[in-house]
This record gives sequence, structure tokens and C-alpha cells, in this order.
Amino acid sequence: MITPLAAGLAGLVAGLLAVPAGPVQQPLASSAAEQQAVFAYWTPQRLAALTEPSSQNPPKSGPDGAPWPDPLPKAVGRLFYTDHGEDASCTATVVRSKNRSTIVTAGHCVNDTDLLGEHNAWNAHVMFVPGYHDGQAPYGKFAARLGVADRTWLANDQQNARKFDTYDQAFAVLGPNESGQLVQDAVGAQQIGFDRPGAAKVTQFGYPRAASDPAREGLPEYTGARLAYCTGTARQWTGTATYPDSPDQWGTECVMGGGSSGGPRLRDFNPATGLGTVVGDNTHAGFFAADGKPCERDAGCARYLVGPQFSGKVTKPLYEAAQTS
Repeated sequence: MITPLAAGLAGLVAGLLAVPAGPVQQPLASSAAEQQAVFAYWTPQRLAALTEPSSQNPPKSGPDGAPWPDPLPKAVGRLFYTDHGEDASCTATVVRSKNRSTIVTAGHCVNDTDLLGEHNAWNAHVMFVPGYHDGQAPYGKFAARLGVADRTWLANDQQNARKFDTYDQAFAVLGPNESGQLVQDAVGAQQIGFDRPGAAKVTQFGYPRAASDPAREGLPEYTGARLAYCTGTARQWTGTATYPDSPDQWGTECVMGGGSSGGPRLRDFNPATGLGTVVGDNTHAGFFAADGKPCERDAGCARYLVGPQFSGKVTKPLYEAAQTS
């Protein structure tokens, strides 16, 4: 027998599940004083703690992972934040916007659950450093004053990839740097594209703190200290029969590990100018066998760094909410 209380709770849950997707805007460091507190939080010691130890591995690089040579693409940078009390970092990109202050990154770099997939919360002390390298901030530091993520992402339980991985994308609106500059005025911006075909040559950037290739583990570009990249033709990752994924996940073969999340997947990238069009973001790994079929994380499977392809349905409303804030 269903009690009135149980029926009421069921109705409440159904109502919550029926809430339409769309942008949620969360104030982060809204005032100048709050932004100064973010800068004060990120002491040199805290930043250094997010750089992994170097190894004695000899340099090794390829299309699936290499250090990006100077000059760096200025609009790409490292994103620092505190997630459930633990300091962490991702990658983010300045995109052309009306407010000249908008960056795009992964959803979990702005809003996340704990390790059990519970207690969803907006990350704290969110700070973007464009052109970051070796602890340096050549264009200044920018505290995030607003986060924008999709309402569906806020229900993420880290269990249902098919439902939630599409929404692992977010924007942040930044305050000015210490010199009073808006980020787009300081470093320029990448274009952003929606509903572009996924199967194209792409360049993916990140500040990884690990490499899936043991021979590259501990090289400077895999410690968080320097920018790394992968390039190749993007492939669609749909997951496996056991662990199906969202249908819009794309990326190229890549050994970049944690810390590269939120980094851009760029089409039409020009190395001379450092500019292209952001069509997606890095969020997680997918694996392909030699015959091109998806496989589990086993020996002999090539690792791809994948994430959602930006769309007019999901991404554009988030972008509009950010660039007009």
C-alpha cells in the first residue's frame, strides 16, 4: 500500500526530475573584496602544491601528447579551484564574448560532487591564469565572479554517463586582473562553435598533472607546470556495452591525464596565431581497440581524450547566459 507521504515524495521527485534543462548562474566571488580574497588564497605554496614531481624520463612526444612550444596560445590557461575542501586544477579557455570576460571549461571544474557522487557543490576559490607556465602568470590572475552550468549537470551522480556526460561543460565569468584588465583585452579570445561535425582534425590543449604513458609520466608538460597538446582526427566515443556513454562524446588519441579536463578541443587551429574555434571540451577517457571498436581499459587499447561536442541545444544557452552577465 502506498501511503500519502510516499505518494507525495514520489510526486516531488518526479517534479524535480521534470525540471527542464537550462543555465544555472551561481555567484562566486562577486565583489572586488571577494576577488582579492581569492588571489590571497592562492599563495605560491598552494600553487606549487598542485605541481607534481618531475621524473628522470627522457623527453618523448607525439601527436598523442607533446609540450606546446613558445609562444603559448594566450587564451588557454590553468584553472585553479577548491573542490569539497581539496585544492585542484583544470584547464579553461577565453572565448569571444560581449562582456570580454568569459571562459569555457568542463562542468566538473566549476560544479562537482564528492567522490561518492553526492553532495553537489559549486567549487570555491576559482581562479584563471591564462598562459600559465612554471608558476608564472604572464598576463595576470583572474578570479571567477560567476559560474554557469546546466541544471541537469547539478543532478550528476557520477554513475549515469549516458545521461550526464553531455552536460559536463560550463562557463565562468571573470573579474579583472590585478591591473584592472578584462581577460579578453589582456589575451584575446578563441571563437566558439556550435553543432560542428565531430569527425574533423582537432587540437586539444591541457595542463595535465599525469600521463597515461609511463614513459612520459613526470615530464614537465605532465606535472601541471606547462601546457601540453594532442592533435589528430577526432573519433566518436559511445562507451561500451557495459558502460554506455552519451552519443556526443568526441576526441583524439591522447595521453593527457587529470588537470587537462576543461581544456579546449579546437578546429581550424592556426599554430602561428594560436587561434581556432572551440567545438568541445576535454572531460574523460575513451578506449579503442586496433579494429576501431570501443574497448575496456585493457592492454592494447588506445586511449582517447574525449568530451561533449558543443551544441546549440546545450552549450549556446550557457554561453549566452555567461556572456551577458
